[in-house]
Amino acid sequence: MSIATDYFDDVIAKMTAVRDTQDAAIREAAEICADTIAGDGLVFAFGTGHGGFAALEMFPRTGGVTGFRPIVESSIALMHHVLGDQGTAQYRFLHTREGYGKAILRSHQIKDGDALILFSHSGINAVILDMAEEFKERGLKVIAVTSVPHSSQVASRHSCGKRLYEIADVVIDTGIPLEDASQFIDGLEFPVGPTSTSIAVAVSHAINASTAAALVQRGYEPMIMVNTNSNRTALAHEQNDKNYAELWRRLRDREFSAPAPVVQK
Repeated sequence: MSIATDYFDDVIAKMTAVRDTQDAAIREAAEICADTIAGDGLVFAFGTGHGGFAALEMFPRTGGVTGFRPIVESSIALMHHVLGDQGTAQYRFLHTREGYGKAILRSHQIKDGDALILFSHSGINAVILDMAEEFKERGLKVIAVTSVPHSSQVASRHSCGKRLYEIADVVIDTGIPLEDASQFIDGLEFPVGPTSTSIAVAVSHAINASTAAALVQRGYEPMIMVNTNSNRTALAHEQNDKNYAELWRRLRDREFSAPAPVVQK
């Protein structure tokens, strides 16, 4: 057996566990998303660092439903430079600063009926918890994709003292252990082969597909993104342009209000 085989076996086991234990939570999350999309709102998706990959997969993506809206803040999403501009030092600082998450949301003109999906393996950092608190204060629904085994073992880095799974309306537990990386090699101190990203991305697609099913069951036809790299390229572009126009309509119809200044506590 190779370490690659061991790694794939571990990811499959973890994904199977999510399938077997989180179906009800995913369906509950999908009902919230369907309520929002059918109600002409937007389901925002966000994660910092690698958590942002799952948020980006929500839309626009082949098979995805129009109405999901990823939020990407480059300063806490791109760490590939490591040094220099948008490096890890800035990331480490910014995603632990209270007030930043609420400032991000104010720039997106959140309105009644919107919902929020937060992807965070640890669920303890200030930006994520800022956003969760802001939605909850406005009476809006929050869906968490997080690791309860990890989060329950570490302290919150927010003045609220809570972890994401303690705030969200729906919690989808990835079950990823504290280490995240799953493969231990003799002679090497730290494990390799992270698993949280693979599971979070799969959950994002499961929520998306379940939302489509929930909408169809209600008699609402969701607008779906189509693969343009196929034998139906022209049709796919035509459909996807309609999806983008629909997203623009939902954004355009929001009543603009100047973002209020955020007062640092």
